[in-house]
Formats: sequence, C-alpha cells, structure tokens
Amino acid sequence: MSDLRANRIAEQMKKELGDIIGRKIKDPRIGFVTVTDVELTGDLQQAKVYISVLGNDDEKKETLIGLGKAKGFIRSEIGKRIRLRKTPEITFEFDEAIEYGNRIEKILKDLNEGTYD
Repeated sequence: MSDLRANRIAEQMKKELGDIIGRKIKDPRIGFVTVTDVELTGDLQQAKVYISVLGNDDEKKETLIGLGKAKGFIRSEIGKRIRLRKTPEITFEFDEAIEYGNRIEKILKDLNEGTYD
C-alpha cells in the first residue's frame, strides 16, 4: 500500500516541481528544465528528482548548481502544496535516459544509411 501512495505522491511532486521550477525560481543560472521523473522512497523521506536541461554541458552544470542553491525554497514550496508530515529531502540528477535513447536512435539511423563507423 505504501508503494502505491509513494508513486501517487511522486507524480504529484513531479507536477508541482515543474510549476515551481518553471514559474517561481528566478535564478538566471537555471535554464530550461523539464522534470522527467521523481523517485520517492517508501517512507517518503527522500525524493530523487530527474531533470532534463536544454543547453550545453556548462549550462547544465550551472542549472544543477542553481537548483542546489534553491533546494530549500523548492522544498518549502512542495511542503505548502502537498500535505505531508515531513517534506522529503530533494536531490536533483540528470536524466541520462533521453540522451542515451537519442544516441541509440542515431546509431540505428546511421547503420540503416551505412554511414556508421
């Protein structure tokens, strides 16, 4: 039962985080961020937030630094929007799955065209 609740809260957090990061945070270091997934532990104490950032590697690093600095604000906003006894600790990580998928797609396309090294 707690797994179902954790998944439901994770989906709600994903929606709220997208809104908070997109509208409330005015840090210039934070670029165009998409929250792709939220993994919440069964006890609802830790939340791993997967993000995708548009830009080069330096812009991605700056975005991660900006989100790290805004973590307290983000956590307090989540606490206001989602009623929980304790707001989960948040960690941000890049979602490598999208880049990995794009790389595989490019390799397959190159193989079909006969241009892969």
